[in-house]
Amino acid sequence: MGEENIRPKSIAREMFESYLSFAEYILEYDLERVEGLLLRHLNSVYKVLSQTVPDGAKTDDIFEMEWYLRTLLRQVDSSLADEWERMRDPGYQPFARAASRGAELRPPGAEALEADVTRDAKTFTAAIRARVFTFLRAWSTGEASSALAALDALQDEEGEAWTADRLKQTFEGFRAEHQRLRLDPEARNVRHTHVEPTSDGRSWRVKQMLVDPEVENDWVAEFDVDLEESRAAGQPILRLRRLGVLA
Repeated sequence: MGEENIRPKSIAREMFESYLSFAEYILEYDLERVEGLLLRHLNSVYKVLSQTVPDGAKTDDIFEMEWYLRTLLRQVDSSLADEWERMRDPGYQPFARAASRGAELRPPGAEALEADVTRDAKTFTAAIRARVFTFLRAWSTGEASSALAALDALQDEEGEAWTADRLKQTFEGFRAEHQRLRLDPEARNVRHTHVEPTSDGRSWRVKQMLVDPEVENDWVAEFDVDLEESRAAGQPILRLRRLGVLA
């Protein structure tokens, strides 16, 4: 390994630039034996970003990386998280046992996120985009169950249910017109995300342009974000309104 010039600080950056899930990165580099170590490293990076770097010093990319890591860490299998905690603290109690004693499960950095997540439009938009791209990544790689898990409401604007089969068929339609969905940094540029508050001020309408290799960008994913529910949950609450050709 001494000849490979391994630099741990590039791990989180590489994952963010490709918008990889935890499982995808493990498979990419055959890291099954060190999953706990990777989890610990990513959690450390997240804590530095969320608790140490002042918001005034963060760029749009830093805000997005922070929320990407937060979302990723929440999705990691709980048994893996439990094992990591046991390595750090022999007296650690898993959630099921801790909950039976009245303890509260708190995600990494929860204390820093207790304030209203909708209070700052810039950071809230970054949080929304992190969840949107988590959904799009799973959708574009055929992981329909993970894509559904990234949504908080499973009905479209007409009340029709989003199912695994429906998402798969929708992506087949996209792939019939375009080679693949791009999720590189340019495709995730904020100019492809359009946010508009509804007239009643209770929610945001989010339109995410889907960038393809031909740069035709003629598909869109539209979401509703309920502000009150987002405040209560401490993260954006997403409902996928529409996914298809730009009207």
